[in-house]
Amino acid sequence: MATKSIPTVAYAGVTYNSLRGQGVLVTGGGSGIGADIVRGFVQQGARVGFLDRDAAAGAALAAELTGGSGQAHFQACDVTDVPALQRTIAALGEKIGGISVLVNNVANDQRHEVEEVTPAFFDDRVAVNLRPHYFAAQAVIRDMRAKGGGSIVNIGSGSWKNKTLGLSVYATLKSAMSGFTRCMAHELGRDGIRVNCVIPGWVMTQRQIDLWVDDAGEAEMDRNHCIPGRIVGADIANMVLFLAADTARMITAQEFTVDAGWS
Repeated sequence: MATKSIPTVAYAGVTYNSLRGQGVLVTGGGSGIGADIVRGFVQQGARVGFLDRDAAAGAALAAELTGGSGQAHFQACDVTDVPALQRTIAALGEKIGGISVLVNNVANDQRHEVEEVTPAFFDDRVAVNLRPHYFAAQAVIRDMRAKGGGSIVNIGSGSWKNKTLGLSVYATLKSAMSGFTRCMAHELGRDGIRVNCVIPGWVMTQRQIDLWVDDAGEAEMDRNHCIPGRIVGADIANMVLFLAADTARMITAQEFTVDAGWS
């Protein structure tokens, strides 16, 4: 039978002192991998601003994380509306004292058949899975320059490396994260801004479990994972935290795959 609940995996027992008090922005942070990334930064004592189109999920997460040494500020936003995205980033940046870290996480992996893809569908997928990443990065440059540097972490996908069926548009756009990361790293490096990419494997979010993980999927993971077990959001968050911290100060333009050895 398919997995019915998300496996429990703790965040790495590491404290990154350089993240304490830093302003962190996470797109698509209301649920799934994004929510685990938000939780990870808050546990590190960062001031986190996050946005998501799901207002209820975002508000619930912000309420959950209230208190402690970290902070979580949520604002609902449709990232396909670039001016709204820019305004939301500016508003959250003010709340968290400026942005030192950007995590470009927002995505939608809706399945599709090649024959069914229309120009409107393709453009809509670009508006979710690629365009907001570019304009979010553009929007945080001023803050990062003023702070003497920063870290941008783009969340990619193993779907294009593994030639996953039913994701031709999504995988194509996610593969663009690699080129985007490398070009931005070179252009922004002069300002002390590092840009890296984390490529998750099949992560057991509630959405994946509810919609896609069946017995065949479980068997595929068992067959392709070099390490037994399942990948969860905390596994991705742990890598993001490392790349955001000063411990990764000379790491940029790189890809880090977290897929239990599948690719």
